Amino acid sequence: MAEETAIFAGGCFWCMVEPFETLPGILKVRSGYTGGFLENPTYEQVKAHETGHTEAVKVWFDNNVVTYQNLVELYWQTADPTDAMGQFQDRGDNYRPVIFVNSDEQEEIANKSKALLAASGIFGDDAIVTQIEKADIFWEAEDEHQQFYKKHADIYADEKQERDAYKAKFWGTHTK
Repeated sequence: MAEETAIFAGGCFWCMVEPFETLPGILKVRSGYTGGFLENPTYEQVKAHETGHTEAVKVWFDNNVVTYQNLVELYWQTADPTDAMGQFQDRGDNYRPVIFVNSDEQEEIANKSKALLAASGIFGDDAIVTQIEKADIFWEAEDEHQQFYKKHADIYADEKQERDAYKAKFWGTHTK
């Protein structure tokens, strides 16, 4: 097994876990916060914009089963790359779309994928504003935020409606 990690931010982390977690080759997905200036931030602090952190998910994966390229491609289907100040109903810098890279190889893959997405014209004249940044310390969120889609299926269903509409519009209804 070739275990690696990847970190993606694209709105509320509640809606970012399921698409990655249900992909073959995923070992673990955890919700958390990254990119800020306060050690061990809480959900309330991040939500109140007091820490500079972005809600994100950290994905542990077996690179022999699923590649980083596969994860980046899934990310584009999960987070709107044209919305710099939030995602869907979640607004603010703590919900901004970011691919946090752990290596030069991940950075190269993410940048090439972003350029291909921009060149595809799928979003018309809208710019691809997703940032690609070096990974920082990832602080795991509190237990109640982990695997939220399993613990609170009714709330999760409401939260992901706009994300599902985005996926259907730009990527077709066959995506997870």
